[in-house]
Amino acid sequence: MANQGDQKVALITGAAARIGRCIALSLHAHGFNVVVHYHRSNDDAEDLVNQLNSLRPNSASKIQANLNKTSTIQKLATQAIEHWGRLDLLVNNASSYYPTALNDLDETTWDDLLGSNLKAPLWLASHCRGALAQQRGCIINIVDSNVLSRPIAEHAIYNAAKAALHGLTLSLAKDLAPDVRVNGIAPGAIMWAANERDEKQQAEIIEATALGRLGRAEDIANAVLFLAEASYITGHVMKVDGGKNIR
Repeated sequence: MANQGDQKVALITGAAARIGRCIALSLHAHGFNVVVHYHRSNDDAEDLVNQLNSLRPNSASKIQANLNKTSTIQKLATQAIEHWGRLDLLVNNASSYYPTALNDLDETTWDDLLGSNLKAPLWLASHCRGALAQQRGCIINIVDSNVLSRPIAEHAIYNAAKAALHGLTLSLAKDLAPDVRVNGIAPGAIMWAANERDEKQQAEIIEATALGRLGRAEDIANAVLFLAEASYITGHVMKVDGGKNIR
């Protein structure tokens, strides 16, 4: 265990690429040591950790874990806390996302979508609560701006998982108060998924926003930074959706 004194520590799940990577870079730039969780993206995680450590030695580490397995979730929490002897922020960012047609459901996709989007945030909150409480820290769950009022077609399991994560965020805020704050961020159209290549559909999604443009990963990272420092906010899910909620 490296002794870092008053250096704050953040664990970000799914931090090797995309929005998670941006969150890790942003938190690191604002003084956090970061634990980069990844599942299969070892090369991307290694590249990120090397980049961060080149900027500030011994300020980033990586841990591999399958978030569908209870035993590895607990191991992830334990290793993340032990590495620097503290934990100030848990960002539950990792998320499986793909369509699930109602006539083609199976337990494998159910377990996968519920695992990263709901099970892992709950189990990690449970395993990290003691360390977070010692620092009066916080948890930030990445939810989805669509699932409560505008569920995504052909994504029934994903919609259910993210809607449940929204409810879990509010429940944890009550259960972990006053020692740990718990909030959520509900992104809108930020980055296209691999299966979202239909240009007409992309244009329709952007048109549905008040700001008329695609968001950036940095918009989510900025919201994370705000909620991480907003010491009198808990039980709140912040929409970062370009105003889609008012159209």
